Amino acid sequence: MYKNSIFVDDYRHKGLRKKLIETLKSKGIRNEAILNAFQHVPRHFFLDKAFEEMAYKDQPFPIGFSQTISQPYTVAYQTQLLDVKKRDKILEIGTGSGFQSCILSHLGARVYTIERQEGLYHKTNILLEKLGFGAVKTYLKDGFKGLPVFAPFDKILITAAPDELPYDLIDQLKIGGIMVLPKGNLQVQKMLLLTKTSETSYKIEEKESALFVPMLSGIANHQSDSNY
Repeated sequence: MYKNSIFVDDYRHKGLRKKLIETLKSKGIRNEAILNAFQHVPRHFFLDKAFEEMAYKDQPFPIGFSQTISQPYTVAYQTQLLDVKKRDKILEIGTGSGFQSCILSHLGARVYTIERQEGLYHKTNILLEKLGFGAVKTYLKDGFKGLPVFAPFDKILITAAPDELPYDLIDQLKIGGIMVLPKGNLQVQKMLLLTKTSETSYKIEEKESALFVPMLSGIANHQSDSNY
């Protein structure tokens, strides 16, 4: 992996990742497999060159198409709530830069991921292939509709905030499966851990406060990524 000459991952980058991992530990990320994934998936590969020097700060950054790459703690926290097991079949809503997808794949999950921004979808597809994560299955679709043809999923991860629970996606969870999602508006959001207990019921645990962009329906076909 990372043999492509356009990707440089040197000792300085690795040292910065170690510092980031210490930050994640201090904020309550204890899962060693997740911390190891953060060490082995270089975040600076997923950012515009202009942001490379800041790639290992615990903050979000623009990735074009009016989108951002999530704060590392947020990625780690959602992943920890998801309790990823090897061979888990996971549906991710909001591919974005592909960083979260690669963390899940590094943990051994079978990842199906949906992006609604057409330009970002194509850009990220190219990156995933170059990085050796071609096994991640990407789809340009409306995230609210999910991928019923591949259901049921063991886990579903949503990286944008719907106002209401996405019932079509809950239907695509297996019984006993879990969904991690932020829910609410830009004023008040909570991270939720939803466990499907039967074909018609589920339980919800409220976790930390959250701040995500709203989850939108449809496909956006903006091709320009100049809006950093």
